[in-house]
Amino acid sequence: MAVHSETELMQNVTAPTKPRILLAASGSVAAIKFGSLCHSFCEWAEVRAVATKSSMHFIDIASLPRDLILYTDEDEWSSWKKIGDGVLHIELRKWADVMVIAPLSANTLAKIAGGLCDNLLTCVVRAWDFDKPLFVAPAMNTFMWNNPFTAQHLDLITKLGISLIPPITKRLACGDYGNGAMAEPSLIYSTVMLHVNSRSQPLGNSNGASNITNIALQELLLVSNLPICYVFGLCQLDLENVIVALFQS
Repeated sequence: MAVHSETELMQNVTAPTKPRILLAASGSVAAIKFGSLCHSFCEWAEVRAVATKSSMHFIDIASLPRDLILYTDEDEWSSWKKIGDGVLHIELRKWADVMVIAPLSANTLAKIAGGLCDNLLTCVVRAWDFDKPLFVAPAMNTFMWNNPFTAQHLDLITKLGISLIPPITKRLACGDYGNGAMAEPSLIYSTVMLHVNSRSQPLGNSNGASNITNIALQELLLVSNLPICYVFGLCQLDLENVIVALFQS
């Protein structure tokens, strides 16, 4: 029988638990950045991933972290053999502390807004506990982003409690210039990490988790090009605590 010292036992008790992040990709050319996004989150959290059939056209499997578990629609059906077996989209919903859909295509946005659940990703969303954070980072052509349907769909999912990480303006993959490109992976990562850490540790504390939160906030403000008040709202931060944290960091 292994004998553990009191110090080892205390370290096990006090060691912080990594958040469980479910990353999901839908069918947009921005899914070529999914590997980079997964690597960023794997440095900080336990990560599992979900990819739609159309997103797999853009995802380079070789670019994903070696130990990452990637689920597809085929796994939803092949994992169930008999009554009593776990249902994959329910198990993922139970496992995850946070879900991040990046990229969120116009098609998947419309499905979520309408309550449709015809693949693994949308089934997880349909079963989601909206007391837990769910972030989306849309990616689509400018004409699709400006379409009236998009505004209606965004309004519907926002009312559910889903947080929007807005797209950016740049030269798109199709050659057009305009708004609709997915936010950079660094911005998505910083936004989610800041939100999670600010909930687990009050800003301004001197421990490691809070220091990470302060750094993430400063990076987010630098890279996002978003108004500071918008960033506070996006990450659901308390303005007074944020100001104190920045001055103490």
